[in-house]
Amino acid sequence: MALILTMLPAQVITQVVYAHEISPSISDLVLDGDRINFAIRLNIESFVARIDLQSLDNTDDTEVENDYDQFRAMTPEKLESVFRMFWPEMANRFSINAPDPLQLDLQSVSIPAIGDVELPRESTIKLTGTMQAGAPGVTVSWPAEYGALVIRQQGVEEPYTGYLKGGGESELISVAGGSEKTGWQTFIDYIPVGFDHIIPKGLDHILFVLGMFFLATRIRPLVWQISIFTLAHTITLILGAVGWVSIPATIVEPLIAASIVFIAIENVFTQSLHRWRTLVIFCFGLLHGLGFASVLAEFGLPANRFIPALVGFNVGVEVGQLVVVAIAFCSIAMWCRNHPNYRQWVAVPASIIIGLVGAWWFFERVFLA
Repeated sequence: MALILTMLPAQVITQVVYAHEISPSISDLVLDGDRINFAIRLNIESFVARIDLQSLDNTDDTEVENDYDQFRAMTPEKLESVFRMFWPEMANRFSINAPDPLQLDLQSVSIPAIGDVELPRESTIKLTGTMQAGAPGVTVSWPAEYGALVIRQQGVEEPYTGYLKGGGESELISVAGGSEKTGWQTFIDYIPVGFDHIIPKGLDHILFVLGMFFLATRIRPLVWQISIFTLAHTITLILGAVGWVSIPATIVEPLIAASIVFIAIENVFTQSLHRWRTLVIFCFGLLHGLGFASVLAEFGLPANRFIPALVGFNVGVEVGQLVVVAIAFCSIAMWCRNHPNYRQWVAVPASIIIGLVGAWWFFERVFLA
């Protein structure tokens, strides 16, 4: 159990992002003749603090947390001055290529006023550049330490939309449009996005799945529980993604933590599965689906490929859950599920740990968020 928790240290990204959590940057790209306009919505404070956004999911996990908090407390004018000094370094770290890297000029920096210091500011920088006449398009290279980047082309038919992980380079984005991915390509691209929000970024969902695992290590009842959980969160993922259901993350996230505590307590005081556990798992699955839907709300889904992207994301989530179960089964259940002391030595202690973590998250999300 401790090994699994060490391998998967993360916290879910929510629709109302809490102060220290990391979200992808979102960019809008316009190719107008030989002119390039590139706007990026980002958390400027994390960039100027030089936080490695690829390897972390929470700024509390970095040694420069204090610097980050100081930048968050700065006025827009002072923070803009800091960012403009930082800009040459950033300009050397990423590039727009046609095919060689282009010169990008920083046109404007828009930083909101200091509001709720427990929430990050979403600032916007606008860049411009010029490419050679007749160039078919551009690619975007994004460094690993800057985390994920959503790229949305604007102003053309069949625009390019992509989710670029740090350290990657986009496909060719055509000046004339037509770079929109097929449904199959979109489906494939969104599978790792969903997987990424289980491993490594979905520790609360992982703990819930492990909670189901420790009370039912036999394959058949375990698969049945996971199937019910999957059905439930798929329903609310779809309803949330299309905008039919919207519940603030300040409500959903504490309830997800409470669901982890409930499952853990049940594991401690119940020695066998009951029929009503299926209903409990289904109801909690609905909550977890709203958490997944809030992830998609961060950067949206491509309008013309909404269904393939949604299905791909959900498949990635399911693959992530199955990987968690497979790891747990191979490392624990395969060897000791039939041992007479399995419950005393493994299931109960692991469930207590899961319950304590969930209780702390509940407290944190209700009183410290």
